Formats: sequence, C-alpha cells, structure tokens
Amino acid sequence: MLPANNEINIDKQKILSNIGYGDDYQPSARITSLVNDYIENYQDFLSPAYSYTFCNIESVEGNRVDIGDSIILKSKVIARLSERCHKIAVFALTIGNHLEDMVAYLAEHGLVLQATVLDAIGSGATEKLAVHLEEKIKRIANAGGLITSRRFSPGYCDWEVGQQKMIFKALNGDTAGIHLTKNLLMMPQKSISGIIAIGLPDKDIENYNPCHTCRKKDCPGRR
Repeated sequence: MLPANNEINIDKQKILSNIGYGDDYQPSARITSLVNDYIENYQDFLSPAYSYTFCNIESVEGNRVDIGDSIILKSKVIARLSERCHKIAVFALTIGNHLEDMVAYLAEHGLVLQATVLDAIGSGATEKLAVHLEEKIKRIANAGGLITSRRFSPGYCDWEVGQQKMIFKALNGDTAGIHLTKNLLMMPQKSISGIIAIGLPDKDIENYNPCHTCRKKDCPGRR
C-alpha cells in the first residue's frame, strides 16, 4: 500500500542543511518562513508510486549475478552480496513529475531560492518513499523467516548507471510510470531504482556494507 502524502514527513533541519544552513549557521526569518510554508504544503505536489518484484538468484560468477530471463547484474559489490543470498527484490519508485515541474517554473521566473527549497523537499520526499518501500520489502521477507540487505542503486559503488536497463527489464514494464532517457536517466527525476538482497539470518546480510572497505571518502552514497 502506498503511503498517504501526509505520511511522507520531511525533516526541516535536513532541508535547511541541504540548502546550505548547517547547525552553526542559522537562516534568516525570511528563509525559515519560506521553508516552513513549503513543508506545510508540499504534499500537494506529490504523486507517489512504486513497483517491485522478487527474483531468484540463479548464479553468481565473478562480478556477474544472473537473476533469470537474461538479466545480468554486473558489479563486484552486488556479486559479493548475492553470494550470501538466494533472492533479490528489484524496485523503482517516484514522487511523480508535478513537483519538479513546479521547481522548473519557479526557476524560469527568477524565483531561484523558492525553486532550491522545493527541490530539496522533493529529494527528501523521494528518500522517505524509498524508506517506506524498503521497510515493506523487509516485512515481507521477515514473514518468511528471511532478512534483507541495505538497498543498492545503479551508479553507486562499482555498479554502473547503464545497469538501469537490467532493473527496468526485471520489472517487465511495471515501472511506476518511470521511463529511461537515451542517457539512462530516470524521468521523473525524483525517482529511485535498485535492489534489496534477501537471504537467511545466518548470512549476515543486514550488515553488508562495502563502504567499510572503500577508499573513496567523498562518495555521496557513503553509508
């Protein structure tokens, strides 16, 4: 079940941080009022949707994970995780294009600050929807005595963005209204796709985190 728009709660401090206001630099009364107003009304711009499916892991060889129907995930990070698992949940989600259309409208009319705030709120709402779906998949797995990994998306670690094709192929057309451009970017832009691995509790899947051994300290996906 999709969450109601008013259940996708936004962290005000996170939004302020995203637009450049850290704990040691407080925004003006005007900025605070603007952020408060947008947080109060942003639900009107959301059309959340998601799709997911469960695939069996057919084989893992080197950096290749075969999940059937000629769908091959190519990544050392994903392969190492998949060696511990026997299923993968493949998903895609979006908050729709209404909010990003409004961001573009504000920017075109010179309202750059308003556009920046609304864009940050949209990113926050997209992440909240991803957490909602992640928790739903976890509940389904737990009901069968299984556990889930963190979620992973193409473009992070060594998993190339070009692998979006495999994600969308696995979803078999049910992509929550999201489509890929020629450059393999998702439209609407406020969208997330990826996988969550599923396996037995004794495989330590929940704690699998490639960031612990990665030397790239400035990665935006670092966890």
